[in-house]
Amino acid sequence: MPTPPPERAHSPLLTVTADTLVAADFTARRRPGPAPLGERGEPRDQPPPNRTRRTTDAPGLPGATTPYRALFHTPGTLRFTAAGVLARLPMGMFSISAILMIAGSRDSYALAGAVVATGLAATALVAPWTARLVDRHGQARVAVPATALAFLGSLALITCVHWNAPDWTLFASYAATATAPNTGGMSRARWAHLLKDDPAALHTANSFEQAVDELCFMLGPVIAAFLCTTLFPEAGTLIGGLLCMTGVLVFATQRATEPPPTGRTTTKSPLRAPGIPPLLAVFLATGAVFGSLEVVTIAYADARGHPSAGGVILGLQAAGSCAAGLAYGALRVTGPAERRFRWCLAAMTTLMALPWLTATATGSLLLLAPSLLLAGMATAPTMVTAMSLIQRRTPEGRLNEGMTLAVTGLLGGIAGGSALGGWVVEHGPGSGSGTAGFGVPVAAAALALLIASAQRTAGRTAVRPAEPPTNSRPSH
Repeated sequence: MPTPPPERAHSPLLTVTADTLVAADFTARRRPGPAPLGERGEPRDQPPPNRTRRTTDAPGLPGATTPYRALFHTPGTLRFTAAGVLARLPMGMFSISAILMIAGSRDSYALAGAVVATGLAATALVAPWTARLVDRHGQARVAVPATALAFLGSLALITCVHWNAPDWTLFASYAATATAPNTGGMSRARWAHLLKDDPAALHTANSFEQAVDELCFMLGPVIAAFLCTTLFPEAGTLIGGLLCMTGVLVFATQRATEPPPTGRTTTKSPLRAPGIPPLLAVFLATGAVFGSLEVVTIAYADARGHPSAGGVILGLQAAGSCAAGLAYGALRVTGPAERRFRWCLAAMTTLMALPWLTATATGSLLLLAPSLLLAGMATAPTMVTAMSLIQRRTPEGRLNEGMTLAVTGLLGGIAGGSALGGWVVEHGPGSGSGTAGFGVPVAAAALALLIASAQRTAGRTAVRPAEPPTNSRPSH
């Protein structure tokens, strides 16, 4: 009979507790090796791996990562994001740069505002077609020539203003800038392509992109005003065009993360997709919140003898939105996005009442600042959830077009909200004080909530099962 091998030091300790066999192995594990042999030379059964426990990074522990750090572990994401930020920063510069340049040359804010409004209208018409071409032929093939054409329009505007060309040339030149692609939409499309199997990470990515938008529209006007007043009136438009062109060129070179072009597709337009039209109506009402809030805040500050403070206070509103967007992206959201969207709209309606109540009750510009900071904290979560719904409801192969339509709705709402807010400031109750104008953002937010709630009711009616016939059961 063969002699069993001698036991090694630190051999496994076996014991039994109730109906469970417990094995404790104190042998140092330096490198993987063959399984230990039993008394008869066969491999000893190893305990099955624990497949129910996942290793997670806890906050505060070495090596812990935030959701935002985890986003950029994918190769190429940091590069296309940085290029997208560079390309998007001028989007917050162009309008104020054009107003300062034209008003300074022609001494007419009315002409400057009309030119900018024409450009917004042209963007609303052209941008969806540009986005459709991006979906069909790819981001790099379309974005670069479209941006180059927009840059030529900016150069033409500078030339016409500098050489005192007829007014109609200003309208034509600025309208040519409408071909600029929606870089934010293209960036979100890349995230949707890379994270299509990870909804939680996609939620974080959408929140990050919304925070970037808020940051660009917060810093853009400040940079534009500094350039136009410090260097020369055309500096904001010129440098903004150069930054946009450079950013899009670098963005287009990041081919590894670019979604594949769809070519010609037979899928229907996002405008005819279920759930998209009412969602665009919500974007329109939400844009009216932003447009009216900007006008009435500036008018309120001007009525109190501090017109320059209006821009600073609006910057606080954008800062609150940016911070809330980043915090919202770090949360693990649950439940249907439609329900979260209604809650976000309800929160926005409630918080937008704070500036109105503050202005009416106190008339203080100083107290208006924190109320606008709080009011801004509902806008980014609302926009993040709305963009998620757009991504979900847009037909396959038309994602850039769907998101650009959302931006178009926002632009239309901003234009309408600005006009309505200005009219209420001048002709509404208590005209001259600017307090009544703060009711416009509240009404616009409530309208957005009403549209979203009506869509929910319509959806319930559409999916309600048919009632059985009255004679389907035998009578007793």
